Amino acid sequence: MKICFLDNSPIPYTSNDLNSKDIRGAENVIIHLSNELTKLNNNVDVFNNSLKNEIINSVKWSNLNNANKNITYDLAFTNNDMKLFEKINANKYFAFSHSIQSIEKFIRKGQLISYLKYKPKIILGGKYHNNKRNYLLKMFGSINLQWAVDPLFLETNLDEGIIENRAIFTSRRDRNLYMLIDIWKKKIFAQNKSIKLYTTPSDLIDNNYNIFTRNFNDKPSMVKDLLKSKVLLVPGHKGEIFCIAAEEARELCVPIITLGIGSLSERVEHGVTGFIAKDIKEFSDYTLELFNDKNLWISLRNNLFKLRGSKKWDKVAYNLINQI
Repeated sequence: MKICFLDNSPIPYTSNDLNSKDIRGAENVIIHLSNELTKLNNNVDVFNNSLKNEIINSVKWSNLNNANKNITYDLAFTNNDMKLFEKINANKYFAFSHSIQSIEKFIRKGQLISYLKYKPKIILGGKYHNNKRNYLLKMFGSINLQWAVDPLFLETNLDEGIIENRAIFTSRRDRNLYMLIDIWKKKIFAQNKSIKLYTTPSDLIDNNYNIFTRNFNDKPSMVKDLLKSKVLLVPGHKGEIFCIAAEEARELCVPIITLGIGSLSERVEHGVTGFIAKDIKEFSDYTLELFNDKNLWISLRNNLFKLRGSKKWDKVAYNLINQI
C-alpha cells in the first residue's frame, strides 16, 4: 500500500531525531509507525516541517509544502490536524488524537469542515480516551491502539547495583508535578528524609526537601536516571490519554505509584506492577512502603521483568493494519 503521514508540529524532525528531548508522544508515534509500516512492504511518505527532503530507513521525509494533490494514497494519517488532508488525496483517512478535545475547541481549531469532508476514523489511546471523546467526534469510526516505547528502553541492560534511594517523575511538569511535590514535602519527605526525588525541570524544585532536577538532555540521559530510580511517582492528569512515561518506566522495570488520574489507571496493574492509590495518604503510604520493604519492591520488579518486551512497535503497526 501507499501510505502517508501528515504532521504540522513546529518541530522539524525526522526519525534521526528519535532520541531528542524535543520529541514528544505525537512525533514518536509517526516515527515508529512509518518505520514499521515500511517493513511490512508499504511505501511510506511523511510530510511535516522537516527542513530538507531525505529518505531514512526507506521512509521518505518531506516538507509539507511538497505534498502532492495529484498522488492518491491508499491510507492517509494526520497528527491531530485534519485540515492537512487538503494537501493530498487518499482512499481512506485516519486521524491520531493525542488529547481530550471538546466539540467547542474542535470547532474553534477549524477542524469541523475537514472532519465532515474526509470522514476519518479516529485513533485513540485507550478506554479512558475513548470514554472522554464525544461520540460526534468519532462518529465515522475509531481504532484503539496501545502505544509501545522506543527500542532504547527495550534494549537497555538493567543493573540493580546502580539503583539508589530515589524516586523519579519523567512526565511533563504540567502533568500535576505541583501536586506530587506538595505530597512529597508534606507526606513523604516529612517521614523519611533520606530519600530523594528527581523531577522534570521546574521552578518548584527545592533541594531543601531532597528534590532535584533529573537529566533533561536527551532520552539516553533520562534512561540513566530511570535506571537509578527505585520507583516512578506519577499522580496522573485528566489530560493524560496514554502516558508514555509510565510505559517507559515499566519497560525498565521501575515500579509505579499513581493516583490513577486520567489514563494512569490503565498503565498500572495494582499490586503487580505498582500501586494505584485511592487518595493522597495512600499515595504517600505506598511510596514509603516501597522504600522500606525490600521484599515488596523485589516482588514488583520481578513481575515487571516478566512483562518486559511484551509491547513493541511492530505489534502496534500490525494491530493498526488489522483494524483498518
